[in-house]
Amino acid sequence: MSSIFELFSLQGQTAVIIGGTGELCGAIAEGYASAGAEVVLVGRDAAKAEKRLDAIHEAGGSGYFVTADASNRADLQLMLDQVIERSGTCEILVNGAGVNSATPFLDITEEEYERIMGVNVKAVFLACQVFGGYFIENQIKASIVNIGSMSGLLPLSRVFTYSLSKGAVHNLSKNLAREWAEQGIRVNTLVPGFFPAEQNRKVLTPDRVEKIMGHTPMNRFGNADELVGAALLLAAPGAGSFITGHEMVVDGGYSSMTI
Repeated sequence: MSSIFELFSLQGQTAVIIGGTGELCGAIAEGYASAGAEVVLVGRDAAKAEKRLDAIHEAGGSGYFVTADASNRADLQLMLDQVIERSGTCEILVNGAGVNSATPFLDITEEEYERIMGVNVKAVFLACQVFGGYFIENQIKASIVNIGSMSGLLPLSRVFTYSLSKGAVHNLSKNLAREWAEQGIRVNTLVPGFFPAEQNRKVLTPDRVEKIMGHTPMNRFGNADELVGAALLLAAPGAGSFITGHEMVVDGGYSSMTI
């Protein structure tokens, strides 16, 4: 049997993390780098990427930044080509770009709907097509980790389009897990509970925070680094080798509560 370090090792792997300049996926990127992966942060904010890469490099890890519009197929293909040219291959894809809004349902415009669905669903759909095609064509045993949400499992008030989009991500992940299992491509959904991040701070009003805490047995928000262990399990070719189609919930007990 492999040692625990071998089971969770990403040594020799390249992990592309779309949304890696954000708080949650940035922490995941640092975790993957510490496990031996070369991490590729994909996003639009070079300053945030540089700050995160500084932390990765200072800890002895390896990584770089590639800018891309994740909702544009040509951009995604160009980004993949750049990764292959620089790193030689890729075995891990994390889809973590996301936007949110607390607009009342009847006030949601088509523009807002399309913006949220474009980032939260279309970008995941296209990235899975672009990278999945590459994995299959090159017979790569790969892992795709899509970032879901509690709202993909349980409808949450005030975030109608976001909830809709995350439900779609959960569904797509399970469908692809079934479709690509025989090719050795694992597809899972990492489901954070309530983790304060840039995209949701504007909806965390005092009354909403009170309700969240009342429904969370641990009575606190999650810290970004508390997602790393689950994300590593889903990505690791050793420890996660028989895990696919799974919704890995990290929520402080939120989903276990009823009354």
